[in-house]
Amino acid sequence: MGREPFYLDPKIDVDHKVEDLVRRMTLREKLAQLGSIPVTELLADGKLSVKKARRLLRNGIGQIARVAGNRTFELEPNEAAEICNSIQKLLLEKTRSKIPAIVHEECLSGFMAKGATTFPQAIGLASTWDPELIQNMTSVIRKQMRATGAHQGLSPVLDVARDPRWGRTEETLGEDPYLVACMGTAYIKGLQGDGAGSEMIATPKHFAAHGFGEGGRNCASVHVPLREFREVFLFPFEAAIKEAKARSLMNAYHEIDGIPCAASRDLLTGILRQEWGFEGFVVSDYGSIKMLETLHNVAADEKEAAVQALEAGIDVELPNVMCYGKPLLQAVKEGLISEATLNEAVSRVLRAKFLLGIFKNPYVDADKAAELFDTSDDRALALQAARESIVLLKNDGILPFNKDVDSIAVIGPNADNTRNLLGDYSYTAHLSRESDAVPIVSILAGIKRKVSRETKVYYVKGCDVTGTSTEGFEDAVEATAKSDVVVAVVGERSGLSTSDVSGEGRDRTSLKLPGVQEEIVRTLCKTGKPVIAVLVNGRPLNLSWIVENCSAIVESWFPGEEGGTAVAEVLFGDYNPGGKLPISFPFNVGQVPLHYSRKPSSFRDYVFTKTQPLFPFGHGLSYTKFEYGSLSITPGKVGPTGVVMISFGVENIGDRAGDEVVQLYIRDPVASVSGLVKELKGFNRMRLKPEEKRTVRFRLSMDQLAFYDRYMRLVVEPGIFEVMVGASSEDIRLKGSFEVVGDVKVVPPNRTLFTEVTAS
Repeated sequence: MGREPFYLDPKIDVDHKVEDLVRRMTLREKLAQLGSIPVTELLADGKLSVKKARRLLRNGIGQIARVAGNRTFELEPNEAAEICNSIQKLLLEKTRSKIPAIVHEECLSGFMAKGATTFPQAIGLASTWDPELIQNMTSVIRKQMRATGAHQGLSPVLDVARDPRWGRTEETLGEDPYLVACMGTAYIKGLQGDGAGSEMIATPKHFAAHGFGEGGRNCASVHVPLREFREVFLFPFEAAIKEAKARSLMNAYHEIDGIPCAASRDLLTGILRQEWGFEGFVVSDYGSIKMLETLHNVAADEKEAAVQALEAGIDVELPNVMCYGKPLLQAVKEGLISEATLNEAVSRVLRAKFLLGIFKNPYVDADKAAELFDTSDDRALALQAARESIVLLKNDGILPFNKDVDSIAVIGPNADNTRNLLGDYSYTAHLSRESDAVPIVSILAGIKRKVSRETKVYYVKGCDVTGTSTEGFEDAVEATAKSDVVVAVVGERSGLSTSDVSGEGRDRTSLKLPGVQEEIVRTLCKTGKPVIAVLVNGRPLNLSWIVENCSAIVESWFPGEEGGTAVAEVLFGDYNPGGKLPISFPFNVGQVPLHYSRKPSSFRDYVFTKTQPLFPFGHGLSYTKFEYGSLSITPGKVGPTGVVMISFGVENIGDRAGDEVVQLYIRDPVASVSGLVKELKGFNRMRLKPEEKRTVRFRLSMDQLAFYDRYMRLVVEPGIFEVMVGASSEDIRLKGSFEVVGDVKVVPPNRTLFTEVTAS
């Protein structure tokens, strides 16, 4: 028997294995490692076609796209696992290079696969302000993905959402870079696991500033000055690389100041690798390399696009090979790009594969795959995530309901619809037909399960999410007349099709409820019965009329498979809502952008409209009340390399247990460049029993006060800093200050990014 290749020797370190393997590979085999292929191109009747696979994978392949997540064949977990095993077996036994593939999938609000647990959409997850919950959730996602043979999840979205007209607002973690960074870091840690090697590869996206496109349009140009670009839009990615050790990253579609992100060496190499020390690999957003030719017009053809993207730092073209195949091969042969540059990208891909351990263990146990999907524990976690994501926007005292209420009318297009409780990157939303890939509890079903046997529940759809028909209004009014209270379940439908009004590519010029939904709520309110609006949506909406006329407003976002249960628990008081808004709600779309952390010069009123939002960042009500007190800030003076301890007490002074999210904001009132009115620098979600009191302690590093000065140095300047502690960005309960003394400090790359917090 021949001796095993050097690169398979377990005693050899990874870098030497990679070096040895690259040296053995042909040019075509190297190019193959920079490509991907959708699994559907390898299948026939839902099974691997060996004939197709041997032809298309003869030189190997870098990645396989969406085995379990493909919507053509709708594979069961065991079927997806078997296909992954078959592909790996073919690559290892029937190709010269014998290199296994990385299988990537989508997993934004759960593994996008048939039967996988569907959690709340990202904007709802951000509303929990609970990083530990998010990490637990992505640990479940990792378990389910690995069961089918997947290795890489194309999540989380770390775009800072600054324009809610953008359809992908729902995919984000909100408007604040600190909150996005904290929640995104937790997401990555849970998804990647804590093993010696990476059990799964997370892929934060879209690098960078994708959440602030011109006019709120997807893929449109982003107009952001360099200082804001670094301080706001790059910060979550910096945390993802430095704190969470993300092993991959995806570029954004758009361009900034004429340079598409897919062709920006300054971004993908200069900042990402040279400044932050990123050691993973970069994948292209689907089709973004080709867009250098077809959308941005900075490349004359696929060959030029390939050269620009590879030189910028994109290592793998997803989801299939357009530019990194023959066009790149020709570019290398013509000397337009060096083979050394090619080798760097190949080495990064191979290094990831060795760290994953798939050379040694490329297969999974297909027979056990289904056992790990949507278990009772998984559904319990989905329910807890949905509970914590719900934000009580308004309550005049009508909530919670008594379960013995005589009669209740449930009206609206999202009341008895399970599909509409899910975000755009759920598997169900990707199906071309109306069906649920996992059991989902509707809001109507949740309400029916909670009320007493004697309670009469009258349901009328009333209208569609979109459209102009009011034919159902009369039935809705009739049901309302027979009822004590009305629950109007209104909002949006998420997805990527033309029938959807939220999600990727579903950008809107209006933030009103689509269709005639506001009209039906107006009609219900005119009956004189108390109306509770339950929102199922993915972006902040203009709710000013509803705020004025409805008795209560419950924001449930797209709450996932257990969303109906969670909403009902909130309505009837089984769960006390504690979610807080991760994004501001405007009175009018003309106020956008409306994030809380603006410059003082931005707070000027319009002729007919105030500059304040309808609901501010961090807002969320409870069925109990919390009292803050005893603020202590020590020391009062500190050097630019020091730490300040900020402590205070929080007490539940109500008569029921509840969650409070305490929020720490800082303001630098005088600096060498104009500053913001306030910035979030810490938070903590805690559950308090009636009369229970806790002391919260924030350990704030002076590194966290850093900003880019007039010379674009990241510095901490001396001066007075204002401290604000509150229940939202506008509901500030405690105020104080401290002083930074000494000289200006240039902050090192290994700076402290997050505030440590304890509560006892």
